[in-house]
Amino acid sequence: MIDVAIIGAGISGLTAAYELKRQGHQVMVLERQVRSGGNAISENINGFLMEHGPSTVNVAVSEVQELSKSLGLENATVQLSDDVKHRYLVKDGTLSGISTHPLGFLTSNYLSVAGRLRLLAEAFVATDEGAADETINQYFTRRFGTEFASRIIDPLVGGVYAGRSDELSIKSIFPKLVNMERTYGSVSMAVLIRRLQGHVMPAKRLYSWSDGIGSLPKALTGTLSRNIHTGVTVCKVRPTGAGFEIDTVGAGRISARSIVIATQPHVASALLENVSPIAAEATSEIAAPPLAVVFLGYKRAAVDHRLDGLGYLSASGEGRPLTGAQFSSSMFPGRAPKGHVALTGYLSGTRTPEISRMGEKDLINLAEHEFKDLLGVHGRYDVARVRSWPRGLPQYGVGHQSRVEKIGGISQEMPGLFVTGNYLIGPSVGACVSNARDVAERTSSFLKTSSRALDRLPKRA
Repeated sequence: MIDVAIIGAGISGLTAAYELKRQGHQVMVLERQVRSGGNAISENINGFLMEHGPSTVNVAVSEVQELSKSLGLENATVQLSDDVKHRYLVKDGTLSGISTHPLGFLTSNYLSVAGRLRLLAEAFVATDEGAADETINQYFTRRFGTEFASRIIDPLVGGVYAGRSDELSIKSIFPKLVNMERTYGSVSMAVLIRRLQGHVMPAKRLYSWSDGIGSLPKALTGTLSRNIHTGVTVCKVRPTGAGFEIDTVGAGRISARSIVIATQPHVASALLENVSPIAAEATSEIAAPPLAVVFLGYKRAAVDHRLDGLGYLSASGEGRPLTGAQFSSSMFPGRAPKGHVALTGYLSGTRTPEISRMGEKDLINLAEHEFKDLLGVHGRYDVARVRSWPRGLPQYGVGHQSRVEKIGGISQEMPGLFVTGNYLIGPSVGACVSNARDVAERTSSFLKTSSRALDRLPKRA
């Protein structure tokens, strides 16, 4: 019997395994795919670096920095380029550049005069002390006005979370804003106070590694190579008197004192079905619509736009096929060969559900047409690659916190069974690492406590 079996070898599962192994526990990681790492894939294509999944990490998440350092990746860290000077949003079919300065939205003409005045009036909006969960759109409309909610927050949610602002939960996506309102009575006042305290803008705190985000799971996999078993499908989990039994295809039956489920929500739901129907149902309610990533590499001379930002986002009201794009080669060094640029376009199933039926050629054509229209691309791409994810980012709909509480409650209902993943506290790399480390700590505590309890049992003569 092993100490802990971890089902799933994405960033969450690998991080939990790494932390548990460091604490001296016997760990086995089971992954049904032929490779570990989940959707954190960085691919070098003739000198172009494509991110198939996440592309940045926020420096504010100390857990990732600590993990990176312990894995020997600190010297491979790359910071966000100084070329990032503007944020771009689509307005009436063209790109509108807005300074990354804190007052950028007030000095830009992107919002109407009335919209900007309503933005300034946020400090005088009464605080909502109600306990009901709001959608992101409802919250920002109430506090900042309809125009700000539809022209700025809607594209942000579509680009970052691949979702719709009128469906996702403000408490689950932006809990700090909710706390700001309740603590200071105004989000604007809270931001001003934080600014005076020396906090920098979030866009200036992004970083990656020279070989991309895939460097993190690659380093974790190297450390855990003997503990990871790929090509193994977990069919069923059963509690026993001494722990759990796991039926698999590829590794037979495995006995473990504890289990950490670190899979996608639909897989977790199936595994929890005969163990905790309540947690299984809550997990099944978390949707993860398809997502497509289109990567195109061009000669610099073939693109008219300055590409002096992270990329651009598009409000749903613009009717564009792409939720947005990243200027990948402007963000970090080494993303394109000298004299070339790299662009990454994103399509989300929440806005364009038909993407699940679209082929690679059609997706490339969509992105190519969009880049020609918005960025002034007038040459043929040198590199084109598509990654279609049948299940993309999890959607934190209204009531998500209640679902998370039900899922988390399984550890009390079934001691020794824990759940982690990007569908709990946040889909970012930082959120996954933070949650996985917390789960690893709780798993280790359980193992130590159960071991002491066994030691206190009377020994047979």
